[in-house]
Amino acid sequence: MTPVELSRTVRRAVRRAVDSGELSVAVPERVVVTPPRPGGCGDYASNVALQLARPAGQPALRVAQVLRGHLLQEEGIDDISVTGPGFINITLRRHGSGTRAGVLVDRVLRGGVAYGSVQAQTDGSPFQSRVVHLRSVCEVRAVVVADVVARLLQAQGAAVSTSCDGEAPAAWGDVLGARSDCRRTPPVESYVTVRPVPAPADPLPLGRDAGRWALLLPAGHDRPRVSADPHLVQRESNPLFRVRYAHARTRALSRNAADLGFQAEPGAVGGAEGEAGAEVLLGLLADHPRILARAAELRAPDVLARHLVTVADAVLPFLAGVLPVGEEKPSAAHRARLALAEAAGTVLAGGLYLLGIDAPDHL
Repeated sequence: MTPVELSRTVRRAVRRAVDSGELSVAVPERVVVTPPRPGGCGDYASNVALQLARPAGQPALRVAQVLRGHLLQEEGIDDISVTGPGFINITLRRHGSGTRAGVLVDRVLRGGVAYGSVQAQTDGSPFQSRVVHLRSVCEVRAVVVADVVARLLQAQGAAVSTSCDGEAPAAWGDVLGARSDCRRTPPVESYVTVRPVPAPADPLPLGRDAGRWALLLPAGHDRPRVSADPHLVQRESNPLFRVRYAHARTRALSRNAADLGFQAEPGAVGGAEGEAGAEVLLGLLADHPRILARAAELRAPDVLARHLVTVADAVLPFLAGVLPVGEEKPSAAHRARLALAEAAGTVLAGGLYLLGIDAPDHL
């Protein structure tokens, strides 16, 4: 990729961020890319986030993280790092270093369930080194949402504490796993009051996983549906069931592949790579870090929950073509497809962990 092509690629990322509503700016006519300055890394760098920060009304680090998520989906880009006040450092993919699918899947598998979380030593984040206190009203949904928002902010590099305005019942912690650190707001840089629309019914009879999901899936301004149907039924109409079933299926495929004598190996997924389903799945995996940052910024666990449903719905049809059929022998394409399936399962497990929900290997 030449500097001119890379400049167009960065500009295209800005356009997508504007179209998705993440940035409200005029798309620049031209984006400058140069060799990295001292302290930078990669092949090229751009200060476009610094230029857009003021008109966007957002910190440059936040703008850079938004663009990072879109740039990682571009063909020919291997990695994006954010340094300093918001410089975007771009590492291009070397010829022969692997296919887009292979590089992305390898990145997910190496990151494990922490894939998408900010690493303080390499990735800039508007939350890095910040101390945030979440103060929730004494209501079960507010306490659960605050618990998850704390997890999301911590994954973005923030130090987080929580408190509740009143004495939360012990059952909220015992059954739903939602607890506050204290009852008094400590002296911190900033605090946020968590006050979603209250739950219309007691979620405790649903248990931890279904109860948390029922409270977290709707947006904070929407009234949650707290009932056994659909949250406890084991069928496709239940989004939580689809997410956990998809994860369990990816784990089962790994066991089945081991029985057949082969294991996952990131690479070109063969005939499936050009299919729309595989491309959609790859795009969702590449977008996962941006989704985590977005959910943390908006204090909105529902953003992550809906993303997990989308990943599950994309991976389930793909799984049918992972293993060899009949007398077919395992090939490099089968190993690559298995790796892609495992990467999707990793994203599902990591997302459920941040929501405080179990991701069973068997379902």
